[in-house]
Amino acid sequence: MKFLKSLYIHNQFYVYIAILSVCFLMSFWFPFLYSIAWIITTILVVVFFIDLLLLYGPKNGIDARRLLPDKFSNSDNNPVPITISNKYGIKVFIDVIDELPVQFQKRDFLIKTTLIPNETYNFEYQVRPVDRGEYYFGHLNIFVSSLLKIIKRRYRFQNEQMVMVYPSIIQMQKYDFLAISNALTQIGLKKIRRIGHTSEFEQIKEYVLGDDFRTVNWKATAKHGELMVNQYQDEKSQPIYSIIDTGRVMKMPFDGLKLLDYAINSTLAFSNVALKKHDKVGMLTFSKKIETFLPAIHKITYLNRILEALYNINTNFSDSDFGHLYAQLKRKVTHRSLILLYTNFEHLSALKRQMPYLQAISKKHMLVVVLFENTELDNIIKLNAEDLQSIYHKTIAEKFAYEKRLMVKELQKHGIQSILTPPEKLTINTINKYLEIKARGLL
Repeated sequence: MKFLKSLYIHNQFYVYIAILSVCFLMSFWFPFLYSIAWIITTILVVVFFIDLLLLYGPKNGIDARRLLPDKFSNSDNNPVPITISNKYGIKVFIDVIDELPVQFQKRDFLIKTTLIPNETYNFEYQVRPVDRGEYYFGHLNIFVSSLLKIIKRRYRFQNEQMVMVYPSIIQMQKYDFLAISNALTQIGLKKIRRIGHTSEFEQIKEYVLGDDFRTVNWKATAKHGELMVNQYQDEKSQPIYSIIDTGRVMKMPFDGLKLLDYAINSTLAFSNVALKKHDKVGMLTFSKKIETFLPAIHKITYLNRILEALYNINTNFSDSDFGHLYAQLKRKVTHRSLILLYTNFEHLSALKRQMPYLQAISKKHMLVVVLFENTELDNIIKLNAEDLQSIYHKTIAEKFAYEKRLMVKELQKHGIQSILTPPEKLTINTINKYLEIKARGLL
């Protein structure tokens, strides 16, 4: 029974059977075809059993492994390496069919290759998850054929392998590496000119060409008999909180990814950068109530706790309570902090309803409201309007886009910082804003 489950017939075998059937039918009118048909049948049977012996002679002719990581990175292309070894003594043709998790909705996976005796073939394919959670891979199916190509033998490996999809670890590592290599400008991160002295005193040192004359320490200069200057370093251990709105406004998808997941990926990458800058990092999520709260701490290992908290965040269809958010921030966050609030408003009236609470938060903290551009509307605006319906659609799209710009103006009018960004550029723009605030000493 196990033997039959692994046995498959090649398509061309059915072509041979069809030809034989035609020969037997035509033998009623052409008797000489009857003998030819029986000769072909005998040859076909012999070849069938030879092919069967070639493929089923060795007990384990093929060895294959799917090498999955412990975690996938959400919204990124994650490699899935596969290694296949040919233990047959003959050249074989391989069809690889991997049973991908149901979340990918891909049912046409097929990779073909050829292996000579004792050859090992290593390759990888990529998958892009757009939801966090558990992903289960089914069997890794390897179909083997010989040069005769009459039958196929199926091998099955590694059923029910599970991978957990976490917030974008790849994106976090990408910005971390670029920050270290001072190559941030290549991906859009800007160098911000430092304004004034908003840094902490570090030490007194000898003057070297290029030092700012305004930092000269005259007392130390008189004492040492040579020019001495004060050296400063960036202010450290400032509390920074990422606050994520998990209400229905964050359910909107762009490029298959919800706004909530864009905010989660940005929070992870931004928190990593802030920790490397020696600031304290915390996190809060809210909707009708406070769902997750992590106090601001400066500890590199704290990033693992933030990652686990971000993994478990989910959105719902309720309206978020900004009044409750203000009350909880007043109670839980007692020191002046930089607060990045990831939320979204599609109408100016919705922003104005929450404005009293945003103003109250900004009086005690440095508040930055992060809003998302509707990139789908941008596509409609760029289209040429050729009929009445397209003119109507373009006008409505322009109205919504204009309202987004009005929201930024409204926030500025009340002294609140803001970021209006396309979802795909959220992380870059958030880090830029953080660097700008640090450079200008606004916190």
